[in-house]
Formats: sequence, structure tokens, C-alpha cells
Amino acid sequence: MPGTPLPPSLNLPVQVKDLTATRTGERVRLAWTMPTKNTDKLLLQGKVQVSVCRKLPNAQECVPVGKLEKNPGEQVDVGQELPEELATGMPRPLTYYVELLNKNGKSAGMSNAATVAAGEAPGGVQGLDAQIQKIGVVLHWNAALDGPASTAIRLQRRLITPAGISTPAPQIKGAQGVIGQAPEPAEQNLLVEVKDRAEVGAVDKNIRFGQTYEYRAQRVLRANVGGAELELDGPFSPPVTVEAKDVFPPAAPKGLAAVAVAATTSIAAGVDLSWEPNTESDLAGYVVYRRENDGDWERVSPTVLLPGPGYHDAHVQAGHTYEYAVTAVDQSGHESLQSAPAKDTVPSQQ
Repeated sequence: MPGTPLPPSLNLPVQVKDLTATRTGERVRLAWTMPTKNTDKLLLQGKVQVSVCRKLPNAQECVPVGKLEKNPGEQVDVGQELPEELATGMPRPLTYYVELLNKNGKSAGMSNAATVAAGEAPGGVQGLDAQIQKIGVVLHWNAALDGPASTAIRLQRRLITPAGISTPAPQIKGAQGVIGQAPEPAEQNLLVEVKDRAEVGAVDKNIRFGQTYEYRAQRVLRANVGGAELELDGPFSPPVTVEAKDVFPPAAPKGLAAVAVAATTSIAAGVDLSWEPNTESDLAGYVVYRRENDGDWERVSPTVLLPGPGYHDAHVQAGHTYEYAVTAVDQSGHESLQSAPAKDTVPSQQ
């Protein structure tokens, strides 16, 4: 229906509201989402001009530092080197804005503010090394020699092994069977708090055997600037790769005790065995061995691994002395050393 005539649209892009800024070494990374509509709720057509500026505390103006063109709806991720005067000195806030312009150079206003810390960043991590051990991936690096002292080390871990390609653990019947696990995140960060420059190691216990990981490290300096805590992050170290092969058997069971029971009119003779449970997360079960008179050890437990720390040996004879030992087996089939032995003599029938 006919209505009141409307002025032509100024085609002002909607303001950016999700600008983020992060600093690594002497480089600042900016990220945001380009809008798809203008302030009249009409779809934007063609590339949009973007102006980037930054502002120091107490400065009157936001200084332009770059112009670019981006498509509506695009996920933008751009980096920028800091000039020497902003990459040195004491920590201080440095705030970034982006402004979207129409073809006449007009805008609907600045984006949200995104602040990083200007000033001298910690130096890079040197000598990063990763070794696989039973407790996880053990990481070492060289002590810091110069630059501001960091308050933490950030270890960035990336999963190299594609999903579904890792070597599966053998399916062993026993205590806990095969435990299903959710897929690992592609990237994870481990933050290690440090008290002085001499702290040069950490352990990543949250790994999965059969996977391959890549690690990078950076020094992190936290600074209270203007009442806000900001991070000054050093550059990332060159990556190191480690293959998490499970070649480590479980610990030998402890506390084995053997108690012989005489036969009665209703109960056959036997030896009751018990021991402390192992605490490994990948434990599959236990195996019981027996011998007489310093003879050879023979397996007396079933082919299926024992699920718990206990066993009753019913294949015994009165008057015989039996010596027992127990081993633990993990889900990869690695068997531990034998426990300390325990023995007892089966009494005569009561």
C-alpha cells in the first residue's frame, strides 16, 4: 500500500561487536566477524571498507594503523607488527577498534574496544624437549636468561594423529575390559605457574597412549595495568613432536597374602589369596602364579584375567606347601614384574 516516502538508505554497515585482540611477542592478532546487514536491516552488497586504529591511555585520538576490504559475514583474522616504541618499556594498555565505512567514508561508529598490553614482552622459550614416560609427557626447556621475568609458561599442545588413525589397544578380556573414550580436542593449553627463572619443566599427564602430539611453549607475563590484569606473551618456541607409545608395564602388585584352608566335610581344601589393588587407569587385570619346592612358576589363574585383587586356589593337596606370586596386566598387554611371593601350607582335613 502507498505510504510515507522514506529517505534513501545510507548503507551504513552495522558496528562490529566481537572484536578481540591478542599479543604474541611483537605481533598483535585481531579477529572479528563482519556484519551482513546495514543499519536499515538491508543486506550489504560487495566488499566493505574497514579502518583499524589503536589508542594509548590518555590519547585524544585513535591513530589509524591500517585499511582493508572484507566481505559481509566473513570471519576476519589479521596480524600486525608493533613498532619499537610500543614493543619496549613498561607494560601499558593499548586499545584497538575497527570501523566499517560505506562508499562515502561514513560509519555507524566504532567497534567494541579490544585491549592488549604494550611494552617489553618476555623472551622466547629455548631448548624445548618432550619425552614420553609412564606418567605422561615430560617437558623441559632452558632457563630464562634475559628480558622480563615471566609468571607462567603456556604449553600449547596439538593433536597430530588424525581421528581414527591411532593404534588401538588390544582387546583383553578381564577386569575392566576396553574403556571407551571421547575424542580428544585438537588443541589444548597447559599453563605452568613459575616462581623464578630456574623453573624449567612440567609434566602433561592428560595424554592418551597411541597418539602423537606437538608442543610449543611461550613465556607469559601478567601485569596489572590501570586496575586490569593484562598478559604480555612472548613468542612461541619451535614445535617438538612426541609419539606417545605405551611401552610401560604396570607396577607389580603389593601386599600379597596367602591363607590356606583345610578341607572339611562340606568344603574342599584351598588357598585364599589377596593383595592391594593397582591404581593404573589402563589396568586390565591380574595373573596368579604358583610353584612348589622352588620349582618353576606356573600360571594357575584362568586364561581370562582376574578382575579384582583376590583369588581362591582350589587345586591343592593337604600337607603341601605352595608359594604364590601375582602380576598385573594393562590394556596393551604389558605384564608387570611379579609381586613379592607369599606361601602357606595346606593343613590336613579337619
